[in-house]
Amino acid sequence: MNRDSVDWHGYIPAVTTPFTTTGELDLDAWTAQLDWFAAQRLHGIIVAGTTGEWFSLTEQERAELFSTAAKHVGDRMTVLGGCNAYTPAEAIRHAEAAKRAGLHGILLTPPPYVVPNRDETLAFYRQVSDAVDIPLCVYNWPRGTGVDLDTALLTELAALDTVVAVKNSTPDFGGFVRGLFALRRQVRYFGIPTDDIGIGLLTNIGGDGLMGAGAVLGADHSDFFRAVADGDLFRARRLGARDRVLMNSWFNADYGAKFASAQAILKYALTLRGVPAGHVRAPLLPLTEDQQGRVRATLTELGLL
Repeated sequence: MNRDSVDWHGYIPAVTTPFTTTGELDLDAWTAQLDWFAAQRLHGIIVAGTTGEWFSLTEQERAELFSTAAKHVGDRMTVLGGCNAYTPAEAIRHAEAAKRAGLHGILLTPPPYVVPNRDETLAFYRQVSDAVDIPLCVYNWPRGTGVDLDTALLTELAALDTVVAVKNSTPDFGGFVRGLFALRRQVRYFGIPTDDIGIGLLTNIGGDGLMGAGAVLGADHSDFFRAVADGDLFRARRLGARDRVLMNSWFNADYGAKFASAQAILKYALTLRGVPAGHVRAPLLPLTEDQQGRVRATLTELGLL
């Protein structure tokens, strides 16, 4: 497999998983949320990623989210399954569930907390790639894993049989661009910023889009990439500026939230927009009244309330 094995492009966010106030998985809210993403013309979604609170999902819940998403919107957009896990055996079981569900591919970080070395990281991905024949996106997220995959290691990972994409969410922008130059013809490459730098990369160098989080702005996110593809750079800059209002208000340069948890922020913002995003599950906490006010202020600035 390689980049031509899939058509993944544009804005493909990791989406929230709705829970009830008592912490149960809310599948009615899940399907309503999926319908909203499709109506907003997103290019795809990532199910059970970090934004989807994979770390508090049971194996059965994750598989149920996969199968419901595939059946409900799999014919309308790309659906990827988050398979993050601490061991290759766990990741393989999640990948098998994604394949059974009919998902288009999987997203996988190095094992979080473990801080594996280069050989361990390569072996981890190789075991998953060898075990399950499903397109795989390598997710480089130093904040969540404690390791930053450099271009040399990403190049080795891109050579694995099922790897077709890289989501490179590193705060090292120089490293991001080096990876783009090295891998753009071999795998799909995500993490393109929604500004003039991103426009320049897309139009002159390469890259395939952004795997963001939450999709709070709905169609604005995906339309940025449509506008660039259409050559309407004025519109692209306007849409990208809206995205940066949200990012600068809620997130730090390393993609960590400035207040509360990212999941609680995104769920509250989506709820204000009328999307049944539900509640966070422990150990995460709901927003305080002051924190809710910060989210409302950002959405008001963007004209969404």
